[in-house]
Amino acid sequence: MWRHLLKSTRNLSSTTGSTVDTSELRHFKQFANEWWNECGDLRALHSLNKLRIPLVRDGILSVLQKSTQGTTPLKDISILDVGCGGGILTEPLARIGGHVTGLDANCDLIEKAKLRTKEKNLKVDYLCSSIEKYACDNKEKHDAVVASEILEHVTQKKEFLEACVQCLKPGGSVFITTINKTPVANVLGIFVAENLLGLLPKGTHQYEKFIKPHNLEKILEDLNCKTVLVQGMFYNFVGNEWHWCSNDSINYALHAVKLKN
Repeated sequence: MWRHLLKSTRNLSSTTGSTVDTSELRHFKQFANEWWNECGDLRALHSLNKLRIPLVRDGILSVLQKSTQGTTPLKDISILDVGCGGGILTEPLARIGGHVTGLDANCDLIEKAKLRTKEKNLKVDYLCSSIEKYACDNKEKHDAVVASEILEHVTQKKEFLEACVQCLKPGGSVFITTINKTPVANVLGIFVAENLLGLLPKGTHQYEKFIKPHNLEKILEDLNCKTVLVQGMFYNFVGNEWHWCSNDSINYALHAVKLKN
């Protein structure tokens, strides 16, 4: 929902093979000073960690058949957070032991994230790059790849996901949270949230960029990944709380595993 800012859109727009959408970068530039304001425009993204952290933690450990006990259950596990922004999800994954690389096309946010790691004494590798450029030199490097609240801002989804999967080890996990392409998501996620209630600035989402779960599954299947979980998510804007639900018609999470050859 709220990712991809950029200091210089000109440089990235000329990157060969990049799926970075410069119109999205221009729109989200307004969030640069709001990223760590938990009561600001990104409050829903902050509260989404209640679901995202256990989704990634438990999904990885289940595939690797490791225990969830202890304060650092993801110790020595390599995770790539694609479209990490200022590190809202990246930081807590590092706090529970993950060896996390945060990747984003916004150099301003990456620099802010780097400063926070020093202030918080965290070990996170932050890089300003497109996923396509990063994938060229980091094939099969990570145990897990997270693409949370970014796919709905990507036009070239197959190319984007292909680069994500290239970075994943065989047997590794990919986690995605995004918005379903349904009439109800169009009404509630755009018209109501942006135009009526002002929960997000107008123009944050475009319906044509949403994707249905089965279409996402098909792309991942073509990339040699098997989907093991699709779960609906519900946002209560009054209490700023997220909950798992059986209905995936608006927001949903997906966990897939890259098959071993």
